Amino acid sequence: MADLAPAPNHAASQASEEQQKPNSTSPISTHVLVPEEQLIRLRELSRRTRVAQSEYLREAVDDLLAKYGYPRRSSKR
Repeated sequence: MADLAPAPNHAASQASEEQQKPNSTSPISTHVLVPEEQLIRLRELSRRTRVAQSEYLREAVDDLLAKYGYPRRSSKR
């Protein structure tokens, strides 16, 4: 007779997965490669306007997604 493993605890694994899922408003870190000239210009814009580079990048992603038919974020950061 084959060894039987205990049945998985689906409720516990589901709760664990839910805890690991980020909240839709929680920022997630990512890594992008951009040409040096774009980075220089982004840094200068950010310095001059005192708006974080990350906010400009989120705005750019929102614009790109809207261009392809995805809804905009519901709240601004």
